Amino acid sequence: MASRTPVSIAIDAGTTGVRVLVVDEQGRVVDLAYRELTQHFPRPGRVEHDATEIWRLVRETLAEVTDRLGDAGQVARAVGITNQRETVVAWDRRTGDPLHRALVWQDRRTADRCAELLAGGHLPLVREQTGLVLDPYFSASKMQWLLEEGGVPSGPDLALATVDAWILWNLSGGPSGGEFATDVTNASRTMLFDIVVRRWSEELCDLFHVPSVALPTVRPSCGRFAAVSPEVLGSDSPLTGVPVSALIGDQHAALFGQACFDRGMTKATFGTGSFVLMNVGDTCPAPVDGLVTTVAWDLGTDGDVAIGADGGPRDGRSSLAYAVEGSVFVAGAGVQWLRDGLGIIAESAELEPLARTVESSEGVVLVPAFTGLGSPHWDPAARGTITGLSRGTGRAHLARAMIEAMGFQVRDVLEAMGATGTAPSLVRVDGGAAVMDLLLQHLADQARLEVVRPQSVETTALGAATMAGLAEGVWGSLDDLTALWSAEATFTPEADPGLADLAHAAWTRSIDRSRGWAIGNDRD
Repeated sequence: MASRTPVSIAIDAGTTGVRVLVVDEQGRVVDLAYRELTQHFPRPGRVEHDATEIWRLVRETLAEVTDRLGDAGQVARAVGITNQRETVVAWDRRTGDPLHRALVWQDRRTADRCAELLAGGHLPLVREQTGLVLDPYFSASKMQWLLEEGGVPSGPDLALATVDAWILWNLSGGPSGGEFATDVTNASRTMLFDIVVRRWSEELCDLFHVPSVALPTVRPSCGRFAAVSPEVLGSDSPLTGVPVSALIGDQHAALFGQACFDRGMTKATFGTGSFVLMNVGDTCPAPVDGLVTTVAWDLGTDGDVAIGADGGPRDGRSSLAYAVEGSVFVAGAGVQWLRDGLGIIAESAELEPLARTVESSEGVVLVPAFTGLGSPHWDPAARGTITGLSRGTGRAHLARAMIEAMGFQVRDVLEAMGATGTAPSLVRVDGGAAVMDLLLQHLADQARLEVVRPQSVETTALGAATMAGLAEGVWGSLDDLTALWSAEATFTPEADPGLADLAHAAWTRSIDRSRGWAIGNDRD
């Protein structure tokens, strides 16, 4: 075994599927398994997943890559888990059975409850302790709904947690002694976690009527959580006994995987939505209008990663980092709508070539507020609009307008980040849509920043795998991980700033027209 190549394994339980990736010492993804996850839409505005299916897909993908480890001359040293964040799973720790379908981060059923709390004057408390806003996107109101309207019984065996905790618990034995824990990044997205003192807030648990005893233990993101149980793949599996040494939310993992270890470094992930995070250092900043504050990661001391022998930072950095974040609800989901809803394209890869058949959108602006507006507008009553249509508008103009909308949304977030006192210094991009040069050039022109696409866009999985590897000594420091990162393409501003601002002004007018459309809500 000593002669085999050490690898780190990432479990990436996302919104549309589950992937397991194998990462070698050079930070290269050398193997991959994927299974698509079923989406359930029981009513408009409601999005659910089957937690049992999530765990089944984790086991299947783990088994697939594990079967190939020996043939590839590899040995697993560590496992890291990254996940869709605010999605809530409720289960019985005695039986291991889910008590309801998981409520996905996109689910909007608790909008009225959030509006009620806002009207009741509770936003300052939420902002002060959690850095979040009162929006159904986050977990707390989902947990309350499960308990009060979803038929989930409270009791000593109840578990209420995010997907990472569900996977860890099952991976480490489930009802036979599974570890019930989460990390600070996932906890910071629940709206029940005080990000300054880094513990569950009894005040907020009381506000949302969530029993704190049903919540998992919160630990640093990096360090040994548990070991893979023989019940997962069998006692003779080469993965049995391998330590699970990192838990981290997907967007935080992408920030880490992009080696954004210094203040001002920013990443934008173009996935189902767009998620922009900027490292703001080891001090929790004051809330910023339009953005949320979150724990970027806590490397802790178990991994002996960022803390030197003298107790000081090994890499000149603290083991704790905060981030400000802008969460845009629709990016790749808008591309899917053009493909599946309108039939404008047959495959997602056709979007950019179609958009390039016209020089511009010719004034067409598409605001993809299909589930409301996220950062920096936070309007759950907004809905999608298309403005500027003329008789000459065609498929290509809509395709280009969708690409431009992704860039405009990120510019809005980056501009809001300037209010933190730390301006974004550059933007590193990843996610499926980051392959589009047209999008990245548009973003560079709008943000007037350098936009860089890395050699590997699997940054979420890389973040989880390398963090787990840090804890187990596969890599020695953050400087080691910085050396693994390399650029594939760089985009610098080229457009006339005045023309870029005119296009953005049209976008802003269209945003105004998209607001307040949902029945029973007004724009205030």
